[in-house]
Amino acid sequence: MIELKNLSKLFPTAGGTVDALKQINLTVRDGDIYGIIGMSGAGKSTLVRCINMLERPTEGSVLLDGRDMGALSEKELRKMRRQITMIFQGFNLLMQRSCLKNVMLPLKLSGMGREKAEKKARELLALVDLPDKAEAYPAQLSGGQQQRVAIARALATEPRVLLCDEATSALDPRTTHAILELIRDINRKLGITVIVITHQMSVVQEICNRVAILENGVVVEEGEVSEVFSNPKTNATRNLIYPEMAEGTSIFPEGGQRVRVIFNGAMASQEPLIAKMAVDCNILASILGASTRSVGDRAYGYMLLDIPGTPEDLARAVSYLSRMPDITVQVEAEYTAKGGEA
Repeated sequence: MIELKNLSKLFPTAGGTVDALKQINLTVRDGDIYGIIGMSGAGKSTLVRCINMLERPTEGSVLLDGRDMGALSEKELRKMRRQITMIFQGFNLLMQRSCLKNVMLPLKLSGMGREKAEKKARELLALVDLPDKAEAYPAQLSGGQQQRVAIARALATEPRVLLCDEATSALDPRTTHAILELIRDINRKLGITVIVITHQMSVVQEICNRVAILENGVVVEEGEVSEVFSNPKTNATRNLIYPEMAEGTSIFPEGGQRVRVIFNGAMASQEPLIAKMAVDCNILASILGASTRSVGDRAYGYMLLDIPGTPEDLARAVSYLSRMPDITVQVEAEYTAKGGEA
């Protein structure tokens, strides 16, 4: 288990001190695929570098199974880092070495004999579905294949934790999906805890079971992915999950009464809510935007509605929608109802 307790990181600059991380408190359980997501500059990369102590926190602590990594000697820390390995957006392979020798490198550095190291490296290349690329060089591989080699190399020391720092950001969607499937498969087969640093909510929704939302160095929301998706509590989270809903991304009618309807579960997403509300309440809402997505076996999504008429019509619409199962109503008007917010 990884615990971050009151973690802060300050960087001195010519213009003054920058608070990159502020009082971070997170717990990553053994076997989790844990997502840490935020926009550029949120502090994600600093956070992941603090987890393996490549950056020393200014305050707070990082505990691995109760051991404070900041209190370890350099020798103990080097040993501990073998249990927390990392893959990157840029793959970081040695271009002058074959794939086999790239994977063998950490094994040889740990003192393993050449024959044994080569045998293990070939097994790892087979694990990532590249048994035939042992003698190839990174420049001869696609981006997805290079990331697979990087994953094989990261697994060479039999780590307990795999840190993925924007590991799929340089890949196309199809290759990204394949790499995420591989990471999930490794998590299941080997029981390795995975921490995914990303700015893409699609990555989180595909493989993570828990997520923390980082904004300006602060965790603004944290929890099960399904809960965060179905009921986002902060603007930062809503803008990441539904970027179409972010302020300023669309042009809405002047003076409109706007309502966000956020729903989860297959039944909720398939319910003809607008037509049903028109029949039951005689309210003809306009759909300004809509999006749906799947997380595991459940569907999540939103509709952004314009409710014509008076404030009383808005109140009736919100009351009606709020009674639906698995529905959260967020009102962008001077009205608040149970399940909604002004």
